[in-house]
Amino acid sequence: MPTTSIIRPHAETEYAAELKALAKADDRPRPPGWLLSPWAVVTYLMGGKAGKLDIEPKYFGSRRLMEIAVATLATDRALLLLGVPGTAKTWISEHLAAAISGDSTLLVQGTAGINEDALRYGWNYARLIAEGPSEKALVPSPVLTAMRAGKIARVEELTRIPADVQDALITLLSEKLLPVPELNTEIQAVRGFNLIATANDRDKGVNELSAALRRRFNTVVLPLPASLDEEIHIVQNRVAALGRALELPPEAAPLQEIRRLVTIFRELRSGKTEDGREKIKSPTATLSTAEAISVIHQGQSLAVHFGNGALSAPDLAAGLSGAVVKDPGTDKTVWAEYLETIVKKREGWQDLYRACKELDV
Repeated sequence: MPTTSIIRPHAETEYAAELKALAKADDRPRPPGWLLSPWAVVTYLMGGKAGKLDIEPKYFGSRRLMEIAVATLATDRALLLLGVPGTAKTWISEHLAAAISGDSTLLVQGTAGINEDALRYGWNYARLIAEGPSEKALVPSPVLTAMRAGKIARVEELTRIPADVQDALITLLSEKLLPVPELNTEIQAVRGFNLIATANDRDKGVNELSAALRRRFNTVVLPLPASLDEEIHIVQNRVAALGRALELPPEAAPLQEIRRLVTIFRELRSGKTEDGREKIKSPTATLSTAEAISVIHQGQSLAVHFGNGALSAPDLAAGLSGAVVKDPGTDKTVWAEYLETIVKKREGWQDLYRACKELDV
């Protein structure tokens, strides 16, 4: 299938030119099994130059945090990216795997119903019944595939996985091997193998990591954007990138509307206005940067397909209520109060206030 028809290509496909240019220009030492040096991986994440090619930043935040994350993966310790939803944990893990291994697809999505097979291996039961336990009947997990190939495996939402299943990773991370008692053998990891897990402690259904498992990880906490301008820049950048993939024109997301949305999210998150003069109630919603990008995207689509082509207050209002009001019992009151005490009185925001009120929110 042509790449142009894929909604969201894998990082190693979408940024293949950047990775190739970095590999060509990279003259620094590379850990065994790595396609790039740690320095080049951080350049790929943070942006810079590779020869004459400009490398697009993938992460807007502390360079030191990315250096710590990359340095961890060059050791025998696994990496745990921890943070509230929307702090780019999945995005970073994908790009780390793409830059280090050239393959970001070795992924396990953590859920409450997952079992050990997803982290270790399963069996082709038809073959198992016909031939008995054998290497050909074994179905490797993405983690086992990464061990054999010397690549980076990814485990998303580690804390959503039940604790007894989480602990299946302990031997794997400690000894870099996976016992297969049914075949009376073990599979040892090839150099270059490591694991990146992501987790947050804000979702319902979180399972704490055992002390034994947590010791196998080096934890890097990803913060929310530090300033209003930084968060606006992140939203603007990601909206533009995703808009290109969906063929939405960049002028459909004016900076003014992005600024208003990010301001609202930051104020409701922090419980005070940006100038610090007024305290406000916070809803139960996370109101992450990722959700801000989604609201802008929805507004873009409304403006392009049902409006004049440029996102305006009515388009922004259409996604705001759904983003803020997650618990109708409490959030609706918080949102209504914020509209009356902040939005209504803010200079130049009366159009947004009217649009929100017309939607009966």
